[in-house]
Parts: sequence; C-alpha cells; structure tokens
Amino acid sequence: MGTEAQTESQAIRPYAASLELLRKVGLRPTRQRLALAKTLFMEGGHRHVTAEQLHDEVMASGVRVSLATVYNALHQFTENGLLRELVIEPGHVYFDTNVVPHHHFYEAATGRLEDVDAAEVDFSRLPPPPAGMRVKGVHVILYIERDTARAAA
Repeated sequence: MGTEAQTESQAIRPYAASLELLRKVGLRPTRQRLALAKTLFMEGGHRHVTAEQLHDEVMASGVRVSLATVYNALHQFTENGLLRELVIEPGHVYFDTNVVPHHHFYEAATGRLEDVDAAEVDFSRLPPPPAGMRVKGVHVILYIERDTARAAA
C-alpha cells in the first residue's frame, strides 16, 4: 500500500522527491535544479554523467537550462554530498551519483565507467603521509582497454 501511495504521489507531483532532496541539503529548489535532480537521482540506479550529457538529457525533457547552470548545479550537488566528482584526466570530468566509497574501471575508447567495490582493492602497503598530514581518502581509477591479443587468439 505504501508503494502504491508513493507512486500515485510521484505521478501527481513528479518533482516531489527532488524537492525533498534539495531541501534536505539546504539548496534552493529552482526549476532547473529540480529538473537536474530528477534526471540524476529519480530515474533509477547509480549513474556516471558528464555535464554535457546531463544538459542534453534535461533539454530533451523540455526544460531549458544553460550548460553553465548545469555545471554550477553539479558542483553544488557535489559540495552538498549528493554527487562525487571524478576527474578522469584534465578536462574530462564525470559526476557519480554513488557517493559510497568505491573505485572505477574507465575505458577511454568508449568513455564507459564501471564501479569497483572498495573491498575489491587492497591497500595493505600504503606509504605513511608526510608529517602533520593524514590520508583523507583514496580513489583508484583503473584505466582499461580491449585485450586485442586475447581476442585474436
């Protein structure tokens, strides 16, 4: 019954969950932020998107938004813990809706990012940080490519 009522509520107010999410982190729910949040968080599963991809998706849904506004909102979402920014290489940035600590495989040929569970990566021998410093976090990006030698065999 709860799921049925929730589905009915979302049909009546398609931005209700986005509105609640933005208010929860203290962001003013502008029309553009609501549309971006709905596209990012309410349409199923964890995602890795670029600002350009998100801009195209939101524009296709009929909401007019500038690319600069998309970048600003993505950085605000990141600062408020809703997203994780992944700098794959200079000028190539993805935003990840999965903010639980984890790592990534990245295939440059396709631009595909795939999550790697944090427990699957072993950091048993890290160097100690410099004096007066502590390790805040670790993020590993494993750059992958098709194994053409195996494919040919």
